[in-house]
Formats: sequence, C-alpha cells, structure tokens
Amino acid sequence: MLILAHRGYHAVERENTLPAFEAALGLGVDGIETDVRLSADGKAVIMHDRITPAGHAVSAMTHRELETDVGHAVPLLAEILEAIPSVLWNIEIKHSEAWPAAAPILKQFQRSRRIVVSSFRHDVVYQCASELEVDCALLIASRPLDIDHVMAACAERPRIRSIVWDYNIIDEKILRAALSSGWGNYVYGAQTATEHEHCGRLGLSGLITDHPQRAGLGR
Repeated sequence: MLILAHRGYHAVERENTLPAFEAALGLGVDGIETDVRLSADGKAVIMHDRITPAGHAVSAMTHRELETDVGHAVPLLAEILEAIPSVLWNIEIKHSEAWPAAAPILKQFQRSRRIVVSSFRHDVVYQCASELEVDCALLIASRPLDIDHVMAACAERPRIRSIVWDYNIIDEKILRAALSSGWGNYVYGAQTATEHEHCGRLGLSGLITDHPQRAGLGR
C-alpha cells in the first residue's frame, strides 16, 4: 500500500505549500496529494478551499493577490511538478474551470512524472482520460448503489482504473468488487492509528493521509 501525504505534511508546515511537500518527502512518503484551482488570471494554483480564511473567493483573485491574501507563497501546478520529480503526484482538480489551465501543464509532465489525476467532477476525470496519458481516478464520497455501473460507465476510457474513497463510506465488499475488476482502490480521511491499521488490511493501492506518521512513517 502506497502512503500519500494529503496536502503535504501539514502538521509542521502550511498545507499545499512546497515546504509541506518537502517535509512529506522527509518522512519517506510514496506520494503527495494536492489540489488545483483556477485564479482570476488563469493560473493553476495549489489551493484546497474555494474561499480563503479572509473570506475571499480564490477564483476572484490573481495569483499575486491570493498570496497577499493568505500571507504565504501559493505554488503553481507547474512549479510543484518541476520542483519534486521523484514522487507519485495525486492531482485533484477541484472544479471544472481549472481543467483547461491544468491540462497543458499535466501534458508537459505526463511522461516524466508519475501522476494520478482525480476529481469529484467525474466529467473532468473522463475528459482527462480522453486527452492525456496519465492514470485517472474517480473521487467518491458516497457509497454507490451499483459499483458495476460506475465502472462500466468508464469502459471506453481505460485510463480510469482507480477509485478514491472517503474512509467514512468504505465498504469491503465494494472494494473487493473493484479490485476483482482490475481497478485500484485508494482511501482518504483515516484519522486514528486504528483506522490507519484498518486501511492496511484492506488491500488498497494507496492511503491518502493527513497523518503519515500513523501509517508508520517518520517514527
């Protein structure tokens, strides 16, 4: 099971920043999960929330304005892929408007970096699988009634071969069904040491965690 640091190692550095990503590398993670939004000046910025702590929409500010607003450097997608070539990058596209800015950057790095693109916007995942040579994953935060239907809907896009599940709704029967069909399973949202141990018994492709030390790293 791969261990991916969720937004970097933000127990010691600000989340989704280069220092947080570098701190995660220091723990020995296999990968890093991060988030892409679109700034007002058309840049693919690394930000999770759509609203800043000061109450401003990320999409309404330029990259420079955003950095002033949050009080620290906000990396760009191209910057992080250039700076850290050695890990598996799970790039979550937070909204469909960000895809046109992210796509050419991901295309630039698609053969020189290990990349999995995921999104709750499954239309974006489908588009990614149509345009790029990267692995793609569906983010799912509710238990589907029919997992076979979910997988069948992606049959024409073989690069969509993974699901990223919210820990709150994981169902071992569904995980086994996905695995038997050749799909990978990732989980995010485990919190306690017991939950991390549980994930370790599920036969997952990877665990995306805010607490990589609870997965046995950095001890």
